[in-house]
Order: sequence, then C-alpha cells, then structure tokens
Amino acid sequence: MGGIGIWQIAIVVVVVILLFGAGRLPRLMGDMAKGIKSFKQGMKEELNTSDDEEDLARVSDKPKEKDKAANS
Repeated sequence: MGGIGIWQIAIVVVVVILLFGAGRLPRLMGDMAKGIKSFKQGMKEELNTSDDEEDLARVSDKPKEKDKAANS
C-alpha cells in the first residue's frame, strides 16, 4: 500500500500515451528537457549574480574603512 508498483506505472504510461499520442511524446519530452536545462542555467546565473553582489559589497566597504583610518 505504501509504494508505487509496476502496475501503477504501466497505467500512467498508457494514459499518457493515450492523451498525447506516441508521435508527440518525443517532442514533449524534448521540451521538458529544455525547460529543465533553462531552469538549471537560471539558477546558476542567480547564484553567480548574488556572489558577485556580495563581492562588490565587500570591495566597496574596504575603501570606507581605509578612509576612516586615515581621518583618525
């Protein structure tokens, strides 16, 4: 009762083939793969952007500290 059996998977596959047709499935899977690839690329870009912003914040803070030390 707790797991997914082979019969449940077979039923899902049959329903998907009936809904989309055997000809459209490869195109549908290709579109899904492109979407996943685009999502992963966007996540990497977001991480790089946030890392760059943190680096810029650290660099911009350093001159202020030097100015404070020079004024003292």
